Amino acid sequence: MGQRSDRFRVEITIDDHVVDVRAFGEIDIATVGSLRAALWAAPARPTLRLDLSGVQVLSAAGVRALVAAHLRVRARGGELVLVDPDPVVERVLRATGLHRVLPVRQSASAGKPVLVAV
Repeated sequence: MGQRSDRFRVEITIDDHVVDVRAFGEIDIATVGSLRAALWAAPARPTLRLDLSGVQVLSAAGVRALVAAHLRVRARGGELVLVDPDPVVERVLRATGLHRVLPVRQSASAGKPVLVAV
């Protein structure tokens, strides 16, 4: 399942207890509607994980969408978790204080070297 535009796309994977949303591109005023639609369409599960490793831009509109999604998920008894933000996006999360409101985690594979057999 996914949504796509030239500057932004999202992929959604649904499991029994977790919905994984993976975002790619820029989240700004022009693309935030696609992110919002994906987060609102996600079925209720205990955890909604938003992978931000493929996001290079997070504008104020994107921050507002994350706060709204957090409130919506929390009202349904779940938790929104941000995963692997790009360093630029992580600076935005810290500058806005959003990292204190939403859990920001690194995935097990983030930052670890990949071993390739030769």
